[in-house]
Amino acid sequence: MCLGIPMKVKKINGDFADVESGRLLRKVNIQMLPGIKPGDYILVHAGFAIQKVDPKKAAETLKLVDDLPLDDFMG
Repeated sequence: MCLGIPMKVKKINGDFADVESGRLLRKVNIQMLPGIKPGDYILVHAGFAIQKVDPKKAAETLKLVDDLPLDDFMG
């Protein structure tokens, strides 16, 4: 199973962007999404931005992730 996480673009430097989701900060490749700008929400998978996401949909998805019971995954 693959999981893409919605993340907010904070800063762009060439083909890479600094993004955040909660306390998670990452640098991701944005070559596949021309026109992305700071403030946009993107779907990130394996270090690559794969889709621009509506901010409302991003918030809904992140809420669902936050509500997951981690004990079910950590055994």
